[in-house]
Amino acid sequence: MNDTVQPDADALQRIRLHLARSKEFPGGSARHGYEFVAPLDAAGHIDLEAWKDLRERCTVTRFWGNDEPEQGRLVRRAGGAHGATWVFDYEQGESEDDEAGYRFGDHAFAPGEYVSLRDEDGVMHTFVVFSVQPA
Repeated sequence: MNDTVQPDADALQRIRLHLARSKEFPGGSARHGYEFVAPLDAAGHIDLEAWKDLRERCTVTRFWGNDEPEQGRLVRRAGGAHGATWVFDYEQGESEDDEAGYRFGDHAFAPGEYVSLRDEDGVMHTFVVFSVQPA
């Protein structure tokens, strides 16, 4: 009998974030945001244990107006709240281009919820969770 627990790929969700209202975009913007894949638990939080087994499938696409989309991965870096921070990493081994989620581990990813990210230039942006669907 095999006692190895397989990662629950059913937990993987495709999460789409749209830029929330701001001075620059009073109505928000569906042309600025991210789409990423992450394992979520029943409450909509990123499941760290499932991520450890499924991390290779946890990708991100950054879309920003007319800029070329950027592809990367959802990774967990030492530092920040609770000792680690979820970041979008676009170049493995380089941290200058990382974009850090603000308390991503504490937020539920559900449509209509708000989350914040600090971009590679250090600017904090707020996003609304537009959709969450099975990956």
